[in-house]
Amino acid sequence: MKKEELEVLCCKTCDIAIEVAKFIKDQTGQLHTEDIEMKAFNNLVSYVDKTAEKMIIERLKSLIPDAAFLAEENSVSNIEADFRWVIDPLDGTTNFIHQLPFYAISIALQEKDELILGVILEVRSGDLFYAWKEGGAYLNAKPIKVSSSTELNECLVATGFPYYNYDFLDAYLRCFRHFMLTTRGVRRIGSAALDLAYVACGRFDFFFEYSLQKWDVAAGIVIVKEAGGTITDLTGTDQYYQNGCIIASNKGVHPKALAVIKPEFL
Repeated sequence: MKKEELEVLCCKTCDIAIEVAKFIKDQTGQLHTEDIEMKAFNNLVSYVDKTAEKMIIERLKSLIPDAAFLAEENSVSNIEADFRWVIDPLDGTTNFIHQLPFYAISIALQEKDELILGVILEVRSGDLFYAWKEGGAYLNAKPIKVSSSTELNECLVATGFPYYNYDFLDAYLRCFRHFMLTTRGVRRIGSAALDLAYVACGRFDFFFEYSLQKWDVAAGIVIVKEAGGTITDLTGTDQYYQNGCIIASNKGVHPKALAVIKPEFL
């Protein structure tokens, strides 16, 4: 797909996210206990997630009629197609349920094996992050770049606590302790999509987490890369999208973050 076509498609995808965000905002504080389901341990869902996903898919179908879908709330299409939308209709569901303000819509487009477009809309604030291949990254129509920090003691770090896969908990906690002692602080806001968006615009210097799903990170990967960032998995390979283990940062601090994390996860 040509860069000019991608830009137009990104704008239309942003419009869809804005429309669906209005629905999600209208439902804030309206949930009752019986509206909340537990898909698995510490993995919650409500009618808001499901309805938002259906709204997004219905609207995206008109943009690329033959595209396949990979979406969190069981709207998964395995159809062989050149294009696939990767969707998290409400990243940060637990925050939404508890009325914490950090939750987002995340939409990405994949062409064959390459992620080429990403949109992340922070629902409560209305901040709209977006990027397309070779088009740069933007926040509310203004270009964004990753931070320029080069030393750990200059960094504000983002992470996600393990909440169902505890196989690497000890390794993770050793990394967490190291960064507590050597950086300006470690934050956990509860939405990987926003963690990546915040790295892209320089609010966070780097982000690391394991056991993420494709829909958690697909849009953020595009935005971080187009903002000049670097992404690897926790051992330094390029398999982060496949294995759900990720370090996203600027180019200067990435080797230093990786030097701490990699030995723990080998």
